[in-house]
Parts: sequence; structure tokens; C-alpha cells
Amino acid sequence: MSDALREKALRLLARREHSRAELTRKLRDDGDDEAIATLLARLEDSGLLSDARFAGQFVASRAARFGTRRLLHDLKQRGIPDSEVGEALASVEQDEHARARAVWAKKFDDRPTDAKSWAKQARFLQSRGFSADSIHKVLREQPEQDE
Repeated sequence: MSDALREKALRLLARREHSRAELTRKLRDDGDDEAIATLLARLEDSGLLSDARFAGQFVASRAARFGTRRLLHDLKQRGIPDSEVGEALASVEQDEHARARAVWAKKFDDRPTDAKSWAKQARFLQSRGFSADSIHKVLREQPEQDE
């Protein structure tokens, strides 16, 4: 059972990075909690499993499409400890306004002209996890500031 459990864990990690919580959930049907905890501890000691590395790659792969609040929520859902969440998000928090502008520009052609279109565009950016401050800045920018 232990060899099969280890093989499954290595197969999963070979495809992509996983958080410790994700790997625990995926291995739950194949072994008992003690065997899984022991295996994951060995994988962490050998450097094959790392929540910090997972968080960094997760943020890097999604930062162009989502705001900091959404990334924070998704990392917490995947069981990443607060310390690693903070480190992973530190690199993208400064450029949230630029990322919000880029996401907005892909979706919309023109600035909002009335309250209805402003609300629609704001809801879109909000659903992507951008802060209210970033949303207001993007929707109030003058057209000549677009890149």
C-alpha cells in the first residue's frame, strides 16, 4: 500500500505542483491518515512537495487574469498557510491597477458612458477579485491614458 501511495503521489506531483492539502485530499482514498502524513512529510523533506513553491507558481499563472483578493481566496481554499500566501502575493500587489486595466481592456472596448454600463464593468472587475480602489481608477481613467 505504501509503494502504491508513494507512486500515486509522485504521479500527481509530476503533472503539476500541488499544495499539501490538495495532495492529502487526493490520496485519502488510497491510504490511512497516518501513512499519508508520513509520506507527505518525506516528500517535503526531499523538496518534492512545497506549499511555498505551489503558491508562487499558482499566483504567477493566474495574476494576469485575477485580482489580489481572488488570488488570496483561491490560495486559502487550497490550504496554503498565511505566511506563504503573503509571500506569494507580495510580488503582484503593487501592480494590481495595471493588471485590472489589462483585464478590463480585453473585455471592453469603451469606457462606461452611463450608470448601467459602469455597474456592468465594475461587477466584471469585482468578480475577477480586483479591489474597489483599482476598479474606480480603471473606470475613471481618461481614454488617452490607455496603452
